[in-house]
Amino acid sequence: MLGNGVRHNLTGYLVVLSGLFMMADLYLIFMVAPTDAVLGHVQRVFYFHVPVAIMSFLAFFLVFLASIAYLVRRDGKWDRIAHSCAEVGVVFVTLALLTGIIWGKPLWNTWWTWEPRLTTTLILWLIYVSYLMIRSYASNQQQAARYSAVVGIVGFVDVPIVYYSVIWWRSIHPSPVVGPFAQANALEPIMWWILLFSFVTFLIFFSYLVAERTALRNSEDRLRGMRLVLRRAGR
Repeated sequence: MLGNGVRHNLTGYLVVLSGLFMMADLYLIFMVAPTDAVLGHVQRVFYFHVPVAIMSFLAFFLVFLASIAYLVRRDGKWDRIAHSCAEVGVVFVTLALLTGIIWGKPLWNTWWTWEPRLTTTLILWLIYVSYLMIRSYASNQQQAARYSAVVGIVGFVDVPIVYYSVIWWRSIHPSPVVGPFAQANALEPIMWWILLFSFVTFLIFFSYLVAERTALRNSEDRLRGMRLVLRRAGR
């Protein structure tokens, strides 16, 4: 009971913080951030696109770690964490694709082009949608956990490929603004600060979603255990 109380308090704080930070972030993006001379107001999508893309990378990295932990320890809690992070990761990579399409339309004059960054991101989306489908259609919980853990580990290989795609191949996608290959003067100082605030905002929101989904998975696991006990008692 104490653990549940602490969890509810934590998720409550996270959802309040998410709301407050999101409102402040929207104000900074639409009222403070300078308007791009070329793209105009469409460039403001950038402050959403980059953070949600990074959050999807973080989610799939956690899936990778939790999947390894599950295969080594065979502890169901790691499988539940991996499952929760995969669900949240699919949401964020979907948002990354959508915001990227909106941001790129004025630049490329098309909603979609098979350039390396978009293509590898779409592959990433397909990998983790497949992860969730495996969990839905596996014959039992243990099989779902094992098979999806393998996909979660192997699928993570695409994450660095997505990042380095604009370095390795000829691409019309803008150069990275974060990471080891980021351009030194890619953004004005005020734009950097607003982008950093957006990162913090989406990290809080990401933490809330993962905490909620993990709690739901834990509740489902306890319910399955209770049903199994009742079924055995009725024999």
